[in-house]
Amino acid sequence: MNLNIFPRALLVPVVAVLLVSACSTVKKVAPGQDKVDYKKSKVTESLEVPPDLSSNTINDAPDSLDAATYSEYGDSRIDVRNSAVLPAQSNMRVERDGDQQWLVVRGTPAQVWPRVKEFWLQEGFLIRMEDPRVGILETNWAENRADIPQGPIRNLLGKVLDSVYSSATRDQFRVRLENGTQPDTTEVFLTHRGMQEVMVGGAADATPVWEPRATDPELEAEMLKRLMVYMGVEEQKAQTMLAQQSDEALRAQLVSDASGTMLLVYEDFSRAWRRTGIALDRVGFAVEDRNRSEGTYYVRYSDPLAGEDKGMLSKLAFWSSDDSAAAKQYHIKLVASGATTQVIVDDAQGVRDTTATGKRILTLLEEQLR
Repeated sequence: MNLNIFPRALLVPVVAVLLVSACSTVKKVAPGQDKVDYKKSKVTESLEVPPDLSSNTINDAPDSLDAATYSEYGDSRIDVRNSAVLPAQSNMRVERDGDQQWLVVRGTPAQVWPRVKEFWLQEGFLIRMEDPRVGILETNWAENRADIPQGPIRNLLGKVLDSVYSSATRDQFRVRLENGTQPDTTEVFLTHRGMQEVMVGGAADATPVWEPRATDPELEAEMLKRLMVYMGVEEQKAQTMLAQQSDEALRAQLVSDASGTMLLVYEDFSRAWRRTGIALDRVGFAVEDRNRSEGTYYVRYSDPLAGEDKGMLSKLAFWSSDDSAAAKQYHIKLVASGATTQVIVDDAQGVRDTTATGKRILTLLEEQLR
């Protein structure tokens, strides 16, 4: 919890007055209530990050409210300008694989896209990036005020001075739309990335910085449920449809042969394709294009460990800048092999990448897919 700068002369008497009435005014909150509370987003200052990370790796909040408007893409695959009304969603369903789950929605991506965007704006987010050409929409970093620790003083102060508190976490969401396997259906994938504020340095010169935190599948499920409700599904039904089912079977592992390292996914091509797309979203790769018929995702990645002998994979590797001049294009290629799918990395020329960077990319994917 952070207590922002506030005039002490004003704060002290307010606290004193509120404490007098603490016994009669504290409101109890039922367990599990208010798990998500994203207040209306606004442009914020740049996030201060550790010295071994650059500020542009964090994808700071946009510089202006223009980020919340539709972008102009002349060759868009999703034409949002002339799309028909989205059909009723009485037959919406949830597909899942382990802790990954996605929606299958009636309607074309062009019909679904505007509703998805409206949902995030209603939830209080700004849109950091949207690309109808590849069906990807990404929110800005936002504060979940439900993460602020609760207590008598916090509850009392929050009634009149809520803005002096902020949580030590920030969340960002990405939505990806793909054509469904059935005609006039769209598959909607929603993924989460998070940061947390930590103190670095000694006791005398400690400085708060932002570092990555693990993807939160429960938060993904909560926002997916809210999206379902926004699109017309009754809340209790949406909750039931998203009920998690545990499955601890090994789904993917790295293997090596004479040609190099590959990731072996123990699922057919269709499911491996979906799960790999979700993994790329969670890790934060810049997906520039994809071709399902060829089984290829075209991504851009800047390896922070290139040229260094680190031995072990850095847990911060996925925070490399996909916008930097050093970023290179790679082809994540999926090859069906019966009931399993092979995932390999090619360079921009389509040649098998056997470098340490190629192996690191596969290792990042394995962490999400296994």
